Amino acid sequence: MLFATLCAGCNQPGASLCNRCRFSLASASSQVSDSGIMAALPFEGVARQVVHGLKYRNRRLVARQLARLMVRRVRVGRVDVVTWAPTSGQRARGRGYDQAELLARAVAAELGVPCRRLLYRSHGGTAQTGHSRAERLHGPSFRARGGRGHLRVLLIDDVVTTGATLIAA
Repeated sequence: MLFATLCAGCNQPGASLCNRCRFSLASASSQVSDSGIMAALPFEGVARQVVHGLKYRNRRLVARQLARLMVRRVRVGRVDVVTWAPTSGQRARGRGYDQAELLARAVAAELGVPCRRLLYRSHGGTAQTGHSRAERLHGPSFRARGGRGHLRVLLIDDVVTTGATLIAA
């Protein structure tokens, strides 16, 4: 049996992210929302395919490449710790991983700082996928792990549509 690596962007055999898709991501511009949330890439085209590959097609290897791109694009200044907005427990169990955690751990490695789980989804929270904009604005909710002192925390999520998840976190 032969196992081939497929590009998370175009599904072609080869690297986890082929040169064509890598260049496509490199040419896309970062975005900042009205509320100050920074997105390394617009969620469209190849970027959308790559994120979907990470989330739905078990293309975990691409997390390191996305993290490298995120760190280069989004100038965050000094950071003490990196954390993530956790996906629902049901989604994480179904996939076998939390894609935002993979990204956060890879970003922390790029920055040379620790990555810690600081947030937990409140029970009863549902996934945001498939909800309307109005429904997304009302969820999810999180509880935070107690911290020490004043830490500069970088919060990572895989996709920003309304920003409600990051604002809630």
